Amino acid sequence: MEYKVVPFVASIDPKKGNSNHVAEQLENLIKNFTNQGWEYVRLESVSTFVHPDSGCFGLGAKPGYTTNSQMVVFQKK
Repeated sequence: MEYKVVPFVASIDPKKGNSNHVAEQLENLIKNFTNQGWEYVRLESVSTFVHPDSGCFGLGAKPGYTTNSQMVVFQKK
């Protein structure tokens, strides 16, 4: 079995957008890959730790942090 993992980042206008717009973007992504022969499996959340940046001589140092990304998983049989 073959797998493909694609990042999913929805974008909406904060004044006009709503969860329906996010759902439409995800639906369009799934349809696009389905048309290429991929089968949708699931949407996964992946946590990533970004290491701190010490900056130059300690100037501009940034602490580490954790970020979450959404990944869409597809498969081909």
